[in-house]
Amino acid sequence: MQVSLSSQTIRPEIQALQAELVQWRRQLHQYPELGFQEQQTAALICDRLNAWKIEHQAGIAKTGVVAVIPGAHPGPVLAIRADMDALPIQEMNQVPYCSQRDGLMHACGHDGHTAIALGTARYLHQHRQDLHGTVKIIFQPAEEGPGGAKPMIEAGVLKNPDVDAIIGLHIWNNLPLGAMGVRSGPLMAAVELFDCVIHGRGGHGAIPQQTVDPIVVGANVVSALQTIVSRNLDPITSGVVTVGKFQAGDAPNVIPDVAKLGGTVRYFDPALDGFFPQRLEDLIAGICQSYGATYNFDYQQLYPATVNHPGMTDLVRSVVESVIETPQGVVPECQTMGGEDMSFFLQQVPGCYFFLGAANAELGLNYPHHHPRFDFDETVLGTGVELFVRCVDKFFKEGLTYIG
Repeated sequence: MQVSLSSQTIRPEIQALQAELVQWRRQLHQYPELGFQEQQTAALICDRLNAWKIEHQAGIAKTGVVAVIPGAHPGPVLAIRADMDALPIQEMNQVPYCSQRDGLMHACGHDGHTAIALGTARYLHQHRQDLHGTVKIIFQPAEEGPGGAKPMIEAGVLKNPDVDAIIGLHIWNNLPLGAMGVRSGPLMAAVELFDCVIHGRGGHGAIPQQTVDPIVVGANVVSALQTIVSRNLDPITSGVVTVGKFQAGDAPNVIPDVAKLGGTVRYFDPALDGFFPQRLEDLIAGICQSYGATYNFDYQQLYPATVNHPGMTDLVRSVVESVIETPQGVVPECQTMGGEDMSFFLQQVPGCYFFLGAANAELGLNYPHHHPRFDFDETVLGTGVELFVRCVDKFFKEGLTYIG
């Protein structure tokens, strides 16, 4: 579904920013940086904020930046969050703004998020005399890992002044340009990782009775783990257990001593917090015991589910419907088992995270996120600024009624 945007919905001042939005995005795209290494990215952000005389603080959680835009009139505080890190991917696009750093690429749209946040900061600062409240813009490192939201919160980014609500967006190639994903409740999944080392007793492949075969044990573990979702969760509750790594052996006629497994767990329901690590280990322990093997098990709970506040979602949805031409452009059932550490902010204050469709198949700009040929239609940058500005306006006028 391709939904066109009316030029009437993007105000002329933001339309006039489009060329600079593209310039900032492409500059960021050429020089990607991994989590907590975004020194050049943060420097570009601070350079722009300094030029516009916007109050800000750098070096938060290593490389994070927070800009504060106080309005001329008192009112609530709304935060806008944008992540800014890249991925360890070798870019395959043949474009003038291709990554200049081998093995690094903005393959998820964070360069666009940062450009949109910069454009929003510039516009709001120029119109601060009309603002009835304060806007905090949070440029966050390390969303792709190991996670920058939590250390920024611990550093106090939601304080002084205290944030009343928060919004954020994700450029999304799973939706076409002009369509937007907005839903209340869980939008993105909790992200958890596990590693398991199974210790058997190796030997000759022709004399298996002298061994404890960790490959056979591991194969049974892989099969058993799939029963957690199918037999331990309510059938209407979503979850997934994926084993993405199984490493064992070096020769076809040798049973090894060790097999290594690793994978990820995803779910939406916060009530499942703590359930999966215990259930996984119970199954692994039982299978290993039955075969005479032992194991080491490590489990990491990275990000909780990204859960939108119902009132703030209503606010964002009303803004989105005012920007796109038809209500059909709003996609409410847009959940994904992908994860986001925006979830930590949403645990602290009411907020809404939403998807901004950016794929354009006609231009070949529809490769999925984390693909070496990922790119998006840059006309979405101005749309993102318009959405944020309208959300700010509406929150300052009506926001406290949305968050109770």
